[in-house]
Amino acid sequence: MDRDFSGPLSIGDLAAVACVSESNFIRSFKSTFGETPHRYLQRRRIERAMYLLRTSDTTVTEICMTVGFSSLGSFSRTFTDIVGETPSGFRRHGTIAEVPTCFVKTWTRPSSFGEAPPITDS
Repeated sequence: MDRDFSGPLSIGDLAAVACVSESNFIRSFKSTFGETPHRYLQRRRIERAMYLLRTSDTTVTEICMTVGFSSLGSFSRTFTDIVGETPSGFRRHGTIAEVPTCFVKTWTRPSSFGEAPPITDS
């Protein structure tokens, strides 16, 4: 899922790779990672989108398609739910300063659905 996050992934295909039924795959995945495969995949896609928004001039629509969403509306809604602001609003914060990658990942990794408070400019 991490390697092919931008492609179409189905629970059936993932369960087949793991050699288990779909329901067993979902149950085992959630038990191991603390979230469903669907939520994990969405978070992974949003994490990549966050990076692209901060480091490129690519349009939000192009980023949406690049990370695996097929609808700009669902991308924007999911991004806002996870990050706490719209993709365009997130981009306005500018680029990330040069710091070690491990710190950037810790600071910018989306936590969970609905947990990120809206970012306000003070």
